[in-house]
Amino acid sequence: MSPDPDVDLKRIRAICMTFPEAAEKLSHGSPAFFIEKGKVYAYFWHNHHGDGHTAVLVKTSGREEQAMLVEMDPDFYHVPPYLGPSGWVGMELNGDATDWQRVEDRIAMSWEMVAPRRLLEAGGR
Repeated sequence: MSPDPDVDLKRIRAICMTFPEAAEKLSHGSPAFFIEKGKVYAYFWHNHHGDGHTAVLVKTSGREEQAMLVEMDPDFYHVPPYLGPSGWVGMELNGDATDWQRVEDRIAMSWEMVAPRRLLEAGGR
């Protein structure tokens, strides 16, 4: 769990808001990042229901990719409650110890999975 979740949230927000038509809202008390009038591509959770994680949750292509990521690096990836059955994966955030490039890349992939064709054809991110 992050020693300073506010700093991690600020960094996640900066990453998420760089994408075209990005917006933020609270969803069940946690920040959610979505494409305006579209779908969510990332959530920030800190100790959600006492789970001991500070994480950003992103979409994957499905349960197979999700399982592969968790198996590949179980200290970084986890299957989050509620969204896990839909293929979402959580990435552990821990301040400066976080691999921020990997986090940014996965958020970008998640955005691309929900972005409408017009945004992707316009050059996407």
